[in-house]
Amino acid sequence: MENSSQPNLSVGRNLKISIFHLGSGMADVLATGVWNRIMVADLGFGATIVGLLTGLRYFLAPLGIWAGRYSDSKQVGGFRRLFWIWLGRAMMALSTISLGFGTAELVSMAQNGVTGTAPLSLWAVLIVSFLLFSLGNALSGSTFLALVYDRSAEHQRGRAVGLVWTFLLLGFTVGGIFFSVMLPHEDGTPPGQIAFSAESVQNLFLITAGILAVLWFFSLLGEEKRGAPIIEQESKQPDTSLRHDLGLVWRSRPMRFFFFYLTLSMMFAFLQDTILEPFAGQVFAMDAQTTNRFAAYWGGTAILGSFTFLFLSRRFPRLTNATMSKGGVFFLIIAYIVFASSSFMEIRELVTPGLILLGIGLGIWNIGTLGLMMDLSPAGRAGTFLGFWTLSVTFARGIGVSGGGIIRDITLAFTGSYASTYGVVFVLGFVGLGVAWYALTQVNLKDYKSDVKQDAELATVLSGAMD
Repeated sequence: MENSSQPNLSVGRNLKISIFHLGSGMADVLATGVWNRIMVADLGFGATIVGLLTGLRYFLAPLGIWAGRYSDSKQVGGFRRLFWIWLGRAMMALSTISLGFGTAELVSMAQNGVTGTAPLSLWAVLIVSFLLFSLGNALSGSTFLALVYDRSAEHQRGRAVGLVWTFLLLGFTVGGIFFSVMLPHEDGTPPGQIAFSAESVQNLFLITAGILAVLWFFSLLGEEKRGAPIIEQESKQPDTSLRHDLGLVWRSRPMRFFFFYLTLSMMFAFLQDTILEPFAGQVFAMDAQTTNRFAAYWGGTAILGSFTFLFLSRRFPRLTNATMSKGGVFFLIIAYIVFASSSFMEIRELVTPGLILLGIGLGIWNIGTLGLMMDLSPAGRAGTFLGFWTLSVTFARGIGVSGGGIIRDITLAFTGSYASTYGVVFVLGFVGLGVAWYALTQVNLKDYKSDVKQDAELATVLSGAMD
């Protein structure tokens, strides 16, 4: 008989919570896509300063561990997770508004012939906006995952986090369509002229801020009871230090290898992120209109793969998070082999199959890997460990995204051939993913549970000895 105190997350409530990440995807597209394009391509600012501002969230990611750990055992205003989530997302919504005003002023200046420069006061607005955006993202990211952890029973967490991630992909798609409608860009605009008005830019950011605030607030409304006591299994956890908790990652062999897997798979899965479109353009002379559809190919198949395997995992218990992770990495390895073959042998017809395999792999891999992040986060310390896993993912993705471009430039300097250069990058990708797959085979959940139990017993003994 099922314990009545066991949390239960219905599919309907899961979909409601997932809408939160629909807003997250739209916010990401607005910051790293729309604003980035306006600043560099239309206003003439250097890509370095723009990249530093949009990448600021990577540097503030460690704050997610602190927020997650605090929310594990303490309440603020009667809430453990929601306070940090809504605080962080309020900061992001406000930063979107201020960013809109600042960018609109730059567009207005450009229409008067002033481009590529801005007064210090405007730079201050932009910097503070991205500081708020990045800080809010750090405080709310891991605590949101911890709330999903709290709201779902153990057997539901794979489905729960899978749906959440799928809505993040939908956010990218919906955001791209919405922003293109709100801020159309005419290709025939004469050089030196802006194809949109300052007012349209300001309206885009203001309307988006309102939409995001509504999505973030109502998606989680009622999902955490105010003043609810910490559940019994969590209250039994010993009071340990952050250093002790994160030291468990290294002391436990399954967690240690999961850390290796998580870091390597994230790093090499996104090695292609900055070089995929240039690869098609420089090796096969594909135009921008064609390469701009690449995201639709792999994004659409990623969503399809996500929903398919979420459905299958509910029907077949053997399709565990670990199994899906292995399957996802396998598809990614095959995709990189196809891309490498396409580049070295200059076979254009292999590009589309590679994109489809990439999307399927990303969809299955993300569902399985996010599920494993839940599985390898001890009860009572979910916020701490999900913060750490999120930090690892964030840094690894940043290294992978930038690393692909760096390897491409270094290799090109030696080979002088685009075909060989991109082929080398793809080869490194599937080799790295192969090592990640091996690390995943060393993750045993039974050993992990035993390690967590022994760690808790040891911490209790040490805590008692110090009293």
